[in-house]
Amino acid sequence: MIGMVGDAVVLVGLAAAAAGTVTGFAAGATGSLDLLRHAQRFARAYSVAMIAACLVMVYALVTHDFSVKYVSKVGSLSTPLHITIVSLWSSLEGSILLWGAVLGAYIAAFVSWSRDRDVEETPWALGTMCLVGGFFAYLIAHPANPFTPAPVPVPGDGPGPNPLLQNHLLMIIHPPSLYLGYVGMVVPFGMAIGSLVTGKLGPAWTRALRTALMWPWFFLTGGIVLGGWWAYEVLGWGGYWAWDPVENASLLPWLTATAALHAAMLPSRRGSLKGWTVTLVLVTFLLTLLGTFMTRSGVFNSVHAFTQSSIGPIFLGFLGVSLVACVILLAARIDLLSTEGDPPALVSREAGFLVNNVLFVALTFTVLLGTTFPLVMEAVKGVKLSVGEPYFNQVAIPAGIAILFLMGVGPALPWGEPSPGSAWRELRWPGVAAVLAAGGVIVGGVDQALSWTTLCVVVGTFAMGVTIREATRPVRVRMRENGEPLGTAAWRAFSRGNRRLGGYIVHAGIVVIVVAVAVSHAFRVERELNIKAGESVAFEEYTLTLVGRDDVTEPHRVREIARVEVTGPDGRFELAPALNRYGFSMNPIGTPDVHNTLTHDLYLSLLTLGADGKTAGIHVYRNPGILWLWVGWAIVSLGALVALLPSRAGKAAAKPVEQAAK
Repeated sequence: MIGMVGDAVVLVGLAAAAAGTVTGFAAGATGSLDLLRHAQRFARAYSVAMIAACLVMVYALVTHDFSVKYVSKVGSLSTPLHITIVSLWSSLEGSILLWGAVLGAYIAAFVSWSRDRDVEETPWALGTMCLVGGFFAYLIAHPANPFTPAPVPVPGDGPGPNPLLQNHLLMIIHPPSLYLGYVGMVVPFGMAIGSLVTGKLGPAWTRALRTALMWPWFFLTGGIVLGGWWAYEVLGWGGYWAWDPVENASLLPWLTATAALHAAMLPSRRGSLKGWTVTLVLVTFLLTLLGTFMTRSGVFNSVHAFTQSSIGPIFLGFLGVSLVACVILLAARIDLLSTEGDPPALVSREAGFLVNNVLFVALTFTVLLGTTFPLVMEAVKGVKLSVGEPYFNQVAIPAGIAILFLMGVGPALPWGEPSPGSAWRELRWPGVAAVLAAGGVIVGGVDQALSWTTLCVVVGTFAMGVTIREATRPVRVRMRENGEPLGTAAWRAFSRGNRRLGGYIVHAGIVVIVVAVAVSHAFRVERELNIKAGESVAFEEYTLTLVGRDDVTEPHRVREIARVEVTGPDGRFELAPALNRYGFSMNPIGTPDVHNTLTHDLYLSLLTLGADGKTAGIHVYRNPGILWLWVGWAIVSLGALVALLPSRAGKAAAKPVEQAAK
């Protein structure tokens, strides 16, 4: 019964998406406000149907209705409630269903926002979103249907979700954050299509496009960092990023979306880079489709990927059609979004944005090439190749440091033609700070003082200095010129320039993350230890002693825990790395234990544990700077939220539909 209800709701969503696509495009072609209203109603119906279908599946999972095939595949009577709900996105069919529900929520938000704005672009944007929604509704209704009945006889229990998804609470928030990032790119994509078709990208629509892009960028950033955190806390290898194909699949649209966010500042300010901004948004959406294909087609072997599925060819076909449509539309209409004004001066903020975009696109291309090249070679020549971490590091490290340098130089440069000496006045104190940082590295006796890590620390110090200087400039100007007290000056500067301030906070967080990544990779120390009960082993500044073994039985797993007493400069404490055994899994899943400090982590991963608890094989790591990765992400999140707060300029730019129609 539940399966029939789910199927019916999905079909309603498919029909609503088809009707919304037709009426949306018809409204754009005719300029009919009535057709636009109908398209908005159909879009809302799609949203309600897809969210309802998702809730129906959650109900089936929670009530353990094993007559539904998906529930019999990922459900289990012994699985805790929160993991049962999480199992919604633990396999292919449920993940596509969640995709449709998230898209429905985004489309509903766009309909609500656009009801009284920009009648020319909105119908085309909404029709495009409904078209994408219709494709995913078709996937849910047919090739990836989660409501298919289970084979007879109906099983009385199931295996539960993948053990890796049951091993840490981060799996509750990491996949949804990625979904909110991936799926949200449909909204700016639709808006970019609207701009191309109408040949218009005015300041108000550009600001709206940038906001629509920033929301999924915010969630995608969180999804990437949370995924690294999950890998660090669960997989037991002491790292957080391995240039895995599916990891790269999330990084690629993040890079182009970041470039688009920077490029989108120029059309509203200088009337330039309109076509380039739209192109970056289209590419970002195509890369999200590619990433979804990579994780759900089974063509890549990855701890993050789903198994081989029948939707791979269908998804690849949709990606190909979307690519061809975008190329044709760009070729036919991009000349209508021509650049206004003169080319930027060589030393100006506009030039900094251009170079910034070139670096982001170059990095995107090299990562895409390294990720897909083995697959292409296997398909064409039948040769299996592997492109590993050395390749990606060789291209990513120099590009990352160059981008970090531009984060320092670009904001300090004025718009337009700078006056002689202005750049030097803005950059001299951050430059002094960078020189002092270089001196500190050398005096500190760090090996290979001219290494990439040292360069990253120096450039990061420079970029952070410029960021702090520029973020506080409006406050300092108000205090100096208007005589305002600090609190008043800060509040007025924030209320009038929250987007500007938010951008600089994001920059500060990115600097912290990049420097933390460089330090953690360069100075990590690791060692495998075989410890006997009561024996003490020295590792760096710590002494490790195996105390014994604990066995803990939980409803869905059995935990074998090694108790290790640690003595070091930060006191005496106990760590408890574990091996977890799940009923339907042949191999145990490890859970490392981590001791965090401001400067480094002590990370213990259990490899083996004697049945009597008198011996243990432990992989131990000393990872410097790890905590600052998560701190940097918190700073980035704060900055993005500050930038997304409603601004006075955004409210003033709102244009009623009725006024636009006249």
